[in-house]
Amino acid sequence: MASVAVVILNYNGVGYLEQFLPSVVQHSSDAEIIIADNASTDHSIEFLEKNYPGLRVIQLEKNLGYAGGYNLALKDINYDYSILLNSDIEVTPNWIHPIINYMEAHAGVVACQPKILDYQNKEKFEYAGAAGGFIDYMGYPYCRGRILDELEIDHGQYDEISDIHWATGACMFVRTSSFKDAGGFDDDFFAHMEEIDLCWRFRLMGHSLKCIPESKIYHVGGGTLNKLNPRKTYLNFRNNLSLLLKNETASRLVWQLPFKVLLDWAAACKFALDNSWSHSWAILRAQMAFVILISKNLKKRALISRNKKINLQNSNFLLPFQYFIKGKKTFDQIHQHP
Repeated sequence: MASVAVVILNYNGVGYLEQFLPSVVQHSSDAEIIIADNASTDHSIEFLEKNYPGLRVIQLEKNLGYAGGYNLALKDINYDYSILLNSDIEVTPNWIHPIINYMEAHAGVVACQPKILDYQNKEKFEYAGAAGGFIDYMGYPYCRGRILDELEIDHGQYDEISDIHWATGACMFVRTSSFKDAGGFDDDFFAHMEEIDLCWRFRLMGHSLKCIPESKIYHVGGGTLNKLNPRKTYLNFRNNLSLLLKNETASRLVWQLPFKVLLDWAAACKFALDNSWSHSWAILRAQMAFVILISKNLKKRALISRNKKINLQNSNFLLPFQYFIKGKKTFDQIHQHP
């Protein structure tokens, strides 16, 4: 079997390590488990030293977020495959082999994800990835099994292997060399949507991504920043604009970006009407931060363009219109008749 590293990025997650690391150790015998600690201030390091002295621990000097943390952790890792695994995940028997075997047999596939179910409600898909990620033409992410906040019950409806637009950062299997060749995650994203950005670059380079549902895991979600945190709103809206500017074609970007800004203003107004002023302000701050980053993102865009092998288009519909106006709440409903 190819060499595999399971890399768990930890930040003040000693409770999750205590709860979920046993399942990872039990079901990952053919892989090396590496903990990359993002300068935790809890007892994570002491817990690992006492209970898992045989595990490799990479101690980062400061909290670099998901993007910077994994970039630094993978810098000196030379395994054929790296599995980027959140600390709040329960893995299951045989979760690694189906995906590694598939990637070994398909050289053009550089990243994959398993089927992700909700740890709290194991019949339902989980928000951060479900059965594979997709993007609409305005850069809104959605999944097989999850449209906006609507989570489907898993009836096996997405159990076939599928091409996807992005593999979840909660559990991404990636060829380590491909990760490095593509430049890794964008450090400026810090957290949220950095995996979508990387996967978009992978696809522009001509690579494929898959969901392999034979592998199954359970995810708690919101372990570091939950969805009610305005910081999460800020990062999501800022990074989504950067995602478009960096990767979208110029002909689409000229109308998409202004339209997306208007849609974000509408979202800010919706939060204000709901008296969620902190989230409204987070969206406005996100737009200001995006403006400051334009020059830097244009330089990144030029580099991406030089490495681009193909033109591609994401899903050809506007997800909020399908959901709120047409009332389509499942992946199949939207993709049968968008």
